[in-house]
Amino acid sequence: MFGRRKKKEAEQADSAPVDSTPVDQDVEGDAEPELDAPVGALDGGPFDITELAEDEEPANTRLDLGSVFLPMPDGAQLQVEMSPEGAPQNVHLVTQYGRITVSAYAAPKSPGQWREVASELAESLRADNAEVSIESGPWGREVAASTPNADLRFIGVDGPRWMVRCVVAGPAGAIVSDGPLVATARAVLLNTVIKRGNDPHPVRTPLPVVLPQVLVEQLQAAHAQQVAAQQQAAQEQAAAQGTAAQPQAQQQSGNGSEPPRRGESGSAMQQLGL
Repeated sequence: MFGRRKKKEAEQADSAPVDSTPVDQDVEGDAEPELDAPVGALDGGPFDITELAEDEEPANTRLDLGSVFLPMPDGAQLQVEMSPEGAPQNVHLVTQYGRITVSAYAAPKSPGQWREVASELAESLRADNAEVSIESGPWGREVAASTPNADLRFIGVDGPRWMVRCVVAGPAGAIVSDGPLVATARAVLLNTVIKRGNDPHPVRTPLPVVLPQVLVEQLQAAHAQQVAAQQQAAQEQAAAQGTAAQPQAQQQSGNGSEPPRRGESGSAMQQLGL
């Protein structure tokens, strides 16, 4: 069904657990290449769209995000992260175990970008006092980190002129290699399809995310409801403040022996600015 992988082999790959062997954090010399599987060596995805059969339409069985087609895990919900300019930046798959985020980036024709990115990620995380380890997973090296806010695992795969990165985030202990969250993330990657396109993109630039129209409409409706709720809350707050100020003004105007007088400048209440 999918390029290199036959149906029976695909079912075995999706159902069988994938081992991930911890390795030393500071791998040097001849041992380093063993961390990374050659491109195309793993029997499964992520797939370049050109690998699919001619009659295979990835959007029929996956979430179409323009540059990435993602399979939806059972029970998962979508969480869209917008940029300050209002464009979709990331789409997260939120599961009962944690969050999975798959992103695609432009890369050179020769593989090796993920190795550089993984090294930089590990260095940056350690600089932030996170506990970091490098493990060997089904696609090669994976970066696992424990931070005060969440535990993280970064999985990367080099493809033809693209690199895909999967970020797995969950509570403490959730990103262990044999846990359900990481197993779900790897199953998503196994059936992810990347559509790089022919447009030029600088290396490491995120490939554009395009939301399906039905999702755009849902986001617009949710945004409209949020704006309406904020406006209603502001009106209620203003009304409450006005109600609280009125008795105070009436008390001030009644302190004298004479009732409020009207003159050319209006009543005493009007002169108070009320």
